[in-house]
Amino acid sequence: MFLALALLHGMIVLAWPALPVIAVGVWWNSNTISHNFIHRPFFGRRWQNRMFSVYLTVLLGIPQALWRERHLAHHAGARWRWRASPQILMETALVLSLWAALAALAPRFFLGVYVPGFAAGLALCAIQGHYEHAAGIVSNYGTLYNFLCFNDGLHAEHHAYPGVEWRDLPARVVRGVRSSRWPALLRWLDACSLEGMERLVLRSPRLQRFVVARHRRAIAEVLAGAQADRVTIVGGGLYPRTALILRQLLPEARITVVDQRLDHLEIARAYLPAEIGCAVRHFDSGERPDCDVLVIPLCFQGNREQIYRDPPAQTVLVHDWIWRPRGVSRIVSVLLLKRVNVIHS
Repeated sequence: MFLALALLHGMIVLAWPALPVIAVGVWWNSNTISHNFIHRPFFGRRWQNRMFSVYLTVLLGIPQALWRERHLAHHAGARWRWRASPQILMETALVLSLWAALAALAPRFFLGVYVPGFAAGLALCAIQGHYEHAAGIVSNYGTLYNFLCFNDGLHAEHHAYPGVEWRDLPARVVRGVRSSRWPALLRWLDACSLEGMERLVLRSPRLQRFVVARHRRAIAEVLAGAQADRVTIVGGGLYPRTALILRQLLPEARITVVDQRLDHLEIARAYLPAEIGCAVRHFDSGERPDCDVLVIPLCFQGNREQIYRDPPAQTVLVHDWIWRPRGVSRIVSVLLLKRVNVIHS
């Protein structure tokens, strides 16, 4: 399959040698076909693997033998150093020869399309690598991305089991690892969008009334008839809409808001009644808190899929994106692209 996809990639580049085709091809192939080839060579004979390495080198403009040594050093936690080998020298010479030929025979294409496309592809790879490790090793368990990129999102699992074939990684999910709802290329959204929206709500009483009304209706429906003595709300700092709603829906429950940022809790405290407790600490997806209802926020940084598969409390209320219904589910707002899901252990 990977061989066929690599040949298809080459055909697409020849048929449509456009800047975005080159850029996306360098990024996608490097993180799928090339990456899998590094860890599990596709052929039984050494010369066949060397020939395929040469093909990928010409297709991507990246000497694959060099890329392989650098990537394996990354997995070993070692500092990579240039080490000349016949394969590296030969593949480097091929890349330089290709570039020289393109510059001589098609200078406008080379300078106006190929070089910017190649540079953009490398930039996408750099962004991918940065956000896969910026907050420690982070996984993405999204179905679409992992289908298109052969479970590349299971990054913590890949680091734990680098020799395991891509299709076997879902069976090796690592408990308690950090995860993101976004693929690595879009993971910068974790840092800016949700908190920015929360701070916008803090500045507008009208928005506060809107989000409380929308959330209250959805939460009341998914928790209809629920009884609870203890409620833990993870990430309830800034504007604590869920705590305010659950105070009304579960008036006898003892509610605690858990947030790893003290400044967020200090802001939330201004809106909360005195009987709601606050705790400054990090909540790990492998925890099993002593509570009847556990609330997981949209901005949760742990392993959300693990929460769904193995609920850590009797009732778990999960804020999630509108396209991810699980268990008993209600849409909060189409405008907010949000829903709430309830699952039971």
